[in-house]
Amino acid sequence: MTPSLYDTLASPARQREQFRAGEIPVAVYGLGKMGLPLAAVYAEHTGAVTGVDIDEQVVERVNAGDCPVQGEPGLDSLVESLAAEGALTATTNAATAARDAAIHVVMVPTLIDDANDPDLSAVEAVVDEIAGGLLPGDLVVLESTLPPRATADVIHPTLVAESDLAPGTFGVAVCPERTSSGRALADIRGTHPKVVGGVDAESGRVAELVYDELVDNEIVRVDDATTAEAVKVFEGLYRDANIALANDLARLTDELGIDVREAIDAANTQPYCEIHTPGPGVGGHCIPYYPYFVLNWLDADVPTLSTARAVNDGMPAFVVDRVAEGLAATATVDDAVGLADGGAETSDAADASPEDAFDDATVAVLGLTYRAGVRETRASPGIDICEELADRGASVLAADPLVDAAGVPATDVTVADLPERAPDAVVLATAHDAFDAVDWAALPPAVVVDGRDVLDLAATEHRQYTVGRGWS
Repeated sequence: MTPSLYDTLASPARQREQFRAGEIPVAVYGLGKMGLPLAAVYAEHTGAVTGVDIDEQVVERVNAGDCPVQGEPGLDSLVESLAAEGALTATTNAATAARDAAIHVVMVPTLIDDANDPDLSAVEAVVDEIAGGLLPGDLVVLESTLPPRATADVIHPTLVAESDLAPGTFGVAVCPERTSSGRALADIRGTHPKVVGGVDAESGRVAELVYDELVDNEIVRVDDATTAEAVKVFEGLYRDANIALANDLARLTDELGIDVREAIDAANTQPYCEIHTPGPGVGGHCIPYYPYFVLNWLDADVPTLSTARAVNDGMPAFVVDRVAEGLAATATVDDAVGLADGGAETSDAADASPEDAFDDATVAVLGLTYRAGVRETRASPGIDICEELADRGASVLAADPLVDAAGVPATDVTVADLPERAPDAVVLATAHDAFDAVDWAALPPAVVVDGRDVLDLAATEHRQYTVGRGWS
């Protein structure tokens, strides 16, 4: 009989031995950019992990020791060695994996739908499969980010109903991931303390025991699963609201006539001040979604969250407004120069306004992923900027070294193409290293809006605006 950890007579020391020896098989559901690193860390400690994914190609590659997740230092070699040892295998058969495992780790995404309501369908589908193979003594670990009370109100009752097991005969714990793309292995192993909370005291105890074996950092055990869910969501809410403050302050740059980024940096030398960095918007699959895990899941009115979302969602339009402002100013100056040289005024350029600045204008957007070096486009400000520019009548070029412009109202270009295309304006939306190769001196004078504060074009004839610093 396979040993288990929940409600067992074995001593904690014996349980740890069994876990480390691979006597307690583990199934990790979801082998994406966070799930596969998590499965690998479990496998390197236990030698008995089955990864489950609906993508047959992902499963085939993992079984062959070929890592399907890119951009994670150390993961390629770790997956290769674990697969060769038989410590990590993969399957598309969740039902079989659930019957064979005693620890079930859920690491699939929780997204939002078109109405910004939390979409738990992926998590619920996995929970249904787990319930079919759940046995007394098993532990279900939820690493997916969930709206507070989702485990207590939805997931735990589903497991009870569909497994025909009574509450208290198996464990359920929320142990939310605290991981960033590009450093997944380091974060899972313990860059930050690991938060765990169970639906009952025994679930919390077992989760603490498991992660104390996996994580080098401290384990923070909270009172219950809902508290653990709230911890992860609150972290994202803090960042969204703080970035919104920074973005609102950045909007004051022109009126105050100051470098707001300099003011923020100086303010942050006070230990009780920690204002984040302004930018062109907030993207990714985390921070822009988590406010809706409260706003559209709970009944309470939380106006700070909705205000922060509106501010951050409005930054792509703010960036495009600056492009229009720069183009209008350039048109006015060019027309004035023409009149001074004796030319005839043939247009309304002398009265150029931002409203018609995009007529016959070509704008290049550098960066479609939400963060530099990360192949993720969900909620990306760069894409929103492309769409806003297209809506206002601009011809849009888009360049990104990690993704193409499929589905974006833009023509896909490379950095090398830019001089030939001679855009009237350029927006730096994502500071990929590849954009260091842009030969700004080779580009005809253009309006350049830097959303990330990485460009110094003082030695060129470009008209530059930096979010938070203003025109230079």
